[in-house]
Amino acid sequence: MRLWVCVLFLLAPLSVSHGAAVDRSSDAFLAGAITAIIEQQWGWSRDSYSLEMDHGVAIIELRTDVQAHQAWIDSHPIELEGLQGVEIREAGAAPKAPSEGAPAPPAKEPTTREEIYSFLGLSPDTVPFPVGDLFWPLLADPKQPQFFVSYRYYNTPAENANVAAVGYGETFGLARRAGKRPGDGLQLSITGGLFAQFNLDAPSHDLINADYTIGAQLTYRNGRDAARLRVYHQSSHLGDEFLLRAQPERINLSFESLELMYSRDWLPWRFYAGGEYLFHRDPADLKPAAFHGGVEFHGERPVWKSGRWVGGIDIKSWEEHDWAADVSAKFGLAFGAAHPGRRRLRVMLEGYKGYAPHGQFYDERISYAGVGIYLGF
Repeated sequence: MRLWVCVLFLLAPLSVSHGAAVDRSSDAFLAGAITAIIEQQWGWSRDSYSLEMDHGVAIIELRTDVQAHQAWIDSHPIELEGLQGVEIREAGAAPKAPSEGAPAPPAKEPTTREEIYSFLGLSPDTVPFPVGDLFWPLLADPKQPQFFVSYRYYNTPAENANVAAVGYGETFGLARRAGKRPGDGLQLSITGGLFAQFNLDAPSHDLINADYTIGAQLTYRNGRDAARLRVYHQSSHLGDEFLLRAQPERINLSFESLELMYSRDWLPWRFYAGGEYLFHRDPADLKPAAFHGGVEFHGERPVWKSGRWVGGIDIKSWEEHDWAADVSAKFGLAFGAAHPGRRRLRVMLEGYKGYAPHGQFYDERISYAGVGIYLGF
């Protein structure tokens, strides 16, 4: 109940501007629509170009693969209601001077609403159900909601085992208010996932543990800086066959947590840090605080035409475990779109060492190594 109260609280501000009509010929609306075409349909990375709007004219500055991108735009004209034209520039080139005798663009009268949004660094246009997220998913976080299947070999205090790990989850955007630049803004989303492990050495491939998460999050991006504020619930459950066979001491692990993360991009690198606090937890004596940080590499040079190297190291440190580091590492090839919100596939070698990230076994030190396939939609 507390979680859904938080969700309704976060949704409330969006209802204020729900009834406001969106001007589809405004520069802000056109910038968002053109960005969606360039990044979602054409698959360009957001660092290969920049976009500005000037009274209905789209000014696209090309930063990489200039000739190829120029040819693509020439053969794929952008047609949008209210778009007055498209001007292409190469990075560092001087803008075209207006033709002699051309009328000056009309001055735009600012309104109170525009002034407020300008002060906040936001656009007055709100996009419902946006594609992707402003805070990109954490590559090596074992609890990042996503779709995957992995084969792993576990070393645990009880036994060593061959394990199949699966995950189902995603982040679903509810609304986004665009910032001044394409790709910037503030977004409200629902996020959730399931993470389960199966013992491949058991006769019936026993379900060992399943963790369920559901929450709401606000994400923000301004250029290379991004942040995520998330409130979420997790509950953990043991499989029936595993309970009958191993008869472990059952722990009813369940908690609600408030998390704040910050990330900074120095392409091709990304660094992030933050923490979380368990504001309601079972067992009640579970210490609440945690640190979370890491680094990622996102290669830009193509491998096998459409692939690129990616990797990451994720570190969590819980007060419950006297701040010992739990280290997760993943490295492999990614195929498809570079950023979330479009289809992609990753094949990753992975390893982990520290306290178990699987709820019911949070107090046991484990390690594993394996290989996984990760899907994005």
